[in-house]
Amino acid sequence: MKNTIMLVLLLASQTILFAQGSNYELVWADEFNGTGVIDTDKWFHQTQLPNGYSWYNDEIQHYTDRTSNSFVNNGTLKIVAKEETFTDQGVTKTHTSARLNSKFAFTYGYVEIRAKLPTGIGTWPAIWTLGQNITEPGGYWTASHGNTSWPACGEIDIMEHWGHNQNYVQSATHTPSSFGNTQNHGGQVIGTASTDFHIYGLEWTPDRLVFSVDGTVHYIYEPNSQNADTWPFDANQYILLNVAMLPNVLPSFTASAMEIDYVRIFQDPLLSTADETTAIDIRISPNPAQDTLRLQVAPVLMGSTATLYSMIGQELTRYTVGEEQTFLNISSYAKGTYVLIIEKDQSRYVEKFVKQ
Repeated sequence: MKNTIMLVLLLASQTILFAQGSNYELVWADEFNGTGVIDTDKWFHQTQLPNGYSWYNDEIQHYTDRTSNSFVNNGTLKIVAKEETFTDQGVTKTHTSARLNSKFAFTYGYVEIRAKLPTGIGTWPAIWTLGQNITEPGGYWTASHGNTSWPACGEIDIMEHWGHNQNYVQSATHTPSSFGNTQNHGGQVIGTASTDFHIYGLEWTPDRLVFSVDGTVHYIYEPNSQNADTWPFDANQYILLNVAMLPNVLPSFTASAMEIDYVRIFQDPLLSTADETTAIDIRISPNPAQDTLRLQVAPVLMGSTATLYSMIGQELTRYTVGEEQTFLNISSYAKGTYVLIIEKDQSRYVEKFVKQ
């Protein structure tokens, strides 16, 4: 049975403000309770150098899939950045670490990660997301979904920490309107960022991104005008966990780890979509929608009957599914929640969406 939590609007200052009326359910998590290698049903090791010789931002590490750089033990995931000479893909580097992609992508919800950060000048741990549609070489989703380059795919930095600025944690967004040295960021000082675990949170709704640590908000991204330049955050994103190494690392650095107690993703069933690597029978997007709704179905549902209802049970349209991808014109419908039911043989599939 799913764990369910009710998150209501909290009026106290400095407390995370959840979207009013949200009814979040736990839809995906890793509690890291095993021992040894990571759960490869949930995570992908991204190791390919995207340009053939290096990572971005002048980073000096190789990302590896070795257990010496990422493993689970004593209830936490350890991502270990190390000083060592390591050759891979014909390139020798002086440091190693790990970069994990989640095999789960989603739109909207509340993300919560409990983590303890590494130390040392040159360390750059991050908990973040990228658009599932990114065309980054070597990324988990690129082969199946990649059609958009960065930053048009969107990037959400839930937590970044730089070793040269110990205990200051930052959140940011990267979009076509502001990327790289983005102006869209905010942070706070957490005096025990590397000695204690803290909860790094993101609430993502159709209107805004709210970033917090232990429930204390330090940044809200809420552009006045939403368009492709300012708001590519209306489609699936996936989680990344990594520790990068920068050239200012000190000669005395040997190793340091980011420890993660858990990663949990909650969603409101009426305002969310999700995509795992396992086959799903129906996918509707975007959700919420405005004028057009895209319906994608598995091939086994060809010939099924699709019926669209209002929330009061009024049948609005019915048709036979003849293509794996169909676009429905919903521009004439009033704002509100709708139910799409697809039936074939003895099977019945129900999906809800919101018309903005």
